[in-house]
Amino acid sequence: MQQLLEIMQRLRDPENGCPWDIEQDFSTIAPYTIEEAYEVADAIARGDMPDLKDELGDLLFQVVFHAQMAKEQGSFDFDDVHQTACEKMQRRHPHVFSDLAIHDAAHQKQVWETYKAKERKDKGQHSLMDGIPVSMAELQRAVKLQKRAAKAGFDWDSPVLVMKKFDEELAEMHAAMDSGDRGAMEDELGDLLFVATNLARKLDIDPATALRRSNAKFERRFRALEEAAGGQDAMDAMALEEMETLWQKIKRHTDGGRSA
Repeated sequence: MQQLLEIMQRLRDPENGCPWDIEQDFSTIAPYTIEEAYEVADAIARGDMPDLKDELGDLLFQVVFHAQMAKEQGSFDFDDVHQTACEKMQRRHPHVFSDLAIHDAAHQKQVWETYKAKERKDKGQHSLMDGIPVSMAELQRAVKLQKRAAKAGFDWDSPVLVMKKFDEELAEMHAAMDSGDRGAMEDELGDLLFVATNLARKLDIDPATALRRSNAKFERRFRALEEAAGGQDAMDAMALEEMETLWQKIKRHTDGGRSA
């Protein structure tokens, strides 16, 4: 770890460091941090352990990069980051690091949320909506907002009721499309997506994972469509009805024939 910290310090050295690294700041590095986190998730999804090792190293380097920049401006350093993480994990796991008895995973989750709520209040955050990053991926942020609201009892009792709400929003989407009002269409489409993430939450399904699977399925089937058609040039000459017929055939012979 010390070697990595020293490498980062040399890269940021004003006189002998790397010009690109020197000119970066928190805002310019943040997108790379997010990208590296996605690449970690991608390696996990592919079950590629050598790549996961590599991507975790890249993500760790992002932490070191931010810590070095903070050290330069006198805010904090990597040791502070490390210590804060240790203290937080010990504080949030009193059943492991103190004598509090935890009965099961559900009880542990309740204790975890209680400590997180206390930490938010200590930061002066009093609304359940406080502390949810606006830069978070929108699907995840929607679920986070919904979970916070559910803590106050503002939630549907079952997925069936969420589906009824989805049907209601779908009707409103049709009305917005009929009106031709782009602003209304955007609002109603957003509502549809929000309700869809609520359904995922009630079913205990990660919406991003579900969408990732659908993306992969579409890509897999489209590549098969291109191959079956004889290439891109052949597809350009096909009518939509021909492509649809071929698409349905591919669906019947891939992924167990599941629709979508």
